[in-house]
Amino acid sequence: MSAPVIDEDVEAGYWRARAGRAEALVAELRADNAGLTARVAELAGQVAALQESVTTLSGLLFGSSSEKGGSPSSRTGREGGDRPGGAGKRGQRPGGPGHGRRDYSHLETEERVIDVDAGQRCCAECGKAFEFIGTEDSEQIDWRVTITRIVWRRRRYRRACAHPGPATACAPPAAKPVPKGLFTAGFLARLAYEKHVLGRPVHRIVQALAADGLDVAAGTLCGALKQVAPLIAPWAEAIAAHGRTAGHVHADETSWQVFEDIAGKDGHRWWLWVFVTDATTVFVMDTSRSADVAAAQLGIDREQTALEAGRRLVISSDFHKAYQSLACIDGVDPLWCWAHIRRYFLRAGAAHPEALGDWRDAWTERIAVLYRAHHALAATTPGTDAHQDAAGRWQRAFTDIDAHRILQASDAAKGLLHPAAAKVIATLCNEWDGLARHQDLPQLPLDNNRAERALRTPVIGRKNFYGSGAEWAARLAADIWTVTATAARHDIEPLGLLTGYLQACAGHGGAAPAGAGLDPFLPWTPQGRAGRRPASDQRQDPGP
Repeated sequence: MSAPVIDEDVEAGYWRARAGRAEALVAELRADNAGLTARVAELAGQVAALQESVTTLSGLLFGSSSEKGGSPSSRTGREGGDRPGGAGKRGQRPGGPGHGRRDYSHLETEERVIDVDAGQRCCAECGKAFEFIGTEDSEQIDWRVTITRIVWRRRRYRRACAHPGPATACAPPAAKPVPKGLFTAGFLARLAYEKHVLGRPVHRIVQALAADGLDVAAGTLCGALKQVAPLIAPWAEAIAAHGRTAGHVHADETSWQVFEDIAGKDGHRWWLWVFVTDATTVFVMDTSRSADVAAAQLGIDREQTALEAGRRLVISSDFHKAYQSLACIDGVDPLWCWAHIRRYFLRAGAAHPEALGDWRDAWTERIAVLYRAHHALAATTPGTDAHQDAAGRWQRAFTDIDAHRILQASDAAKGLLHPAAAKVIATLCNEWDGLARHQDLPQLPLDNNRAERALRTPVIGRKNFYGSGAEWAARLAADIWTVTATAARHDIEPLGLLTGYLQACAGHGGAAPAGAGLDPFLPWTPQGRAGRRPASDQRQDPGP
């Protein structure tokens, strides 16, 4: 049997075809592999971004609400301000000056006598009575809540003669802040104080009143607050008007729920704004977070490209776009918050501790140096050698931060910086002008903590009762916070001031005082300053 004849050309063509198909398949697989590799890289980036978001949000939700903790390198406190015994401890500091024993002699006093038993006041042998030589005194403080029902009996008289004129005479009705209302000025003031300053929900106030003997419906208390709202509004507006005259203001905002359907608005999310000046703390409740709200309170006409001649306004705030928009107006100088940019470094370091831990610590230490220089400069007297040295430290702190900012921005452009770090450095560069403006205004705070602290009371209320059930309630809340926070800034007891104001409303026939009648309730007037606590009663603000 003869061997088969192989056509070499056909065989070669066959294998060349198979090789071509194999090469095409390899090219296709390589392309697929490159696409999958890119997809894996994309998904890894998304995972890293989500992990960063989870870390940040977990810190916001479950982390410490104070920025004073952490390692010494991450603090922005005063130089030498580390607390003995560890950071974050509360109470009296070892070696620190105490406030001394408090004096309660101004309280209503009730004396009670505890006597020795009669059988022990005489000699057991002869029966002769002991001589009284005085008392050993001690004090206790009792807490009593007294709810009083006041019955007004207006006396009436009838004419006993035949002369012309009215046949009877009757005493005038009792003065009430709300005509025909059930509650006194003191009750209404305490109700507003409990609700908005102490953050107690109405149903808990109802429980507290029931425990003290007053059975009242929650709707009755809500109705009383609604009647008070138009009385408080002119007072709050007078404070807001005074705040518009300031040359420097701290501004911030937070969300607030209003559970009433409003025409033209989707959802129930409103915004509570706060504007803090040297003399006022003004709260504004609005449906919007736009710059128009801030412009209205700050007296800025956004249709104009500049403030009126001779006026300048410095706004301390975060980087929210509303304040960015106002900063475009000539005459408005933005002063961005250093504590806010510091949080960006902390969050990036928390999200990537292994890669960015040292980088975060270095940046927070630079910011801490800036804060220490700021405190040192404020503690010295202008014109002295110490002030000149402190001013040099102040300038060097900015120079150092600026140099590292420029260097790391260059590294980020070359791809040599971690993406999360590059993002923070980009924010620092974008907002540098507003941050560096502090260099020329060392007399002003480096951060916006003053406005953030002002929002604490509303935030406590938001946690306790979630928001407001109606628009009028939301606006009343902002007005109450305006008058009570402004009073507290001037060391005036808010509850007493509220009571006095509602008593004045009662004296005006249930109408709000106007003009000079408001002066006793405005802390910057001579009459208003008279309501400040005595210096011995003033308590020092513990700070953030």
